[in-house]
Amino acid sequence: PVQRYIAECLQGTEGPLGKNYNMRWIASLVAEVYRILTRGGIFMYPLDSRNPAKPAKLRLMYEANPMAFIIEQAGGLCSTGRERILDIKPTDIHQRVPLILGSKQEVERVVGYHKES
Repeated sequence: PVQRYIAECLQGTEGPLGKNYNMRWIASLVAEVYRILTRGGIFMYPLDSRNPAKPAKLRLMYEANPMAFIIEQAGGLCSTGRERILDIKPTDIHQRVPLILGSKQEVERVVGYHKES
């Protein structure tokens, strides 16, 4: 699902999304969220499809949940691709989750791709 979304973004105005996209990675979740809040867009830190048994990188309780709360209060969405981040019942304080957050329309598109797969 993530590879499909990236491929569509790379096609620009000629692709199904019909516009050009810039791709950036700041390497700081807080900075990424600030950029999304001020400019829109999407942030994705998915599971590694080559090794699905490998745990996700971001921690639910002190990384994903706080950013999800802020993004959703601003009108965006946050998901693992399968479920809303803020609906997850923690099983461990250090529980890790994949994270897709940002503009509502973009997150809904990626979540839709996950549902199709």
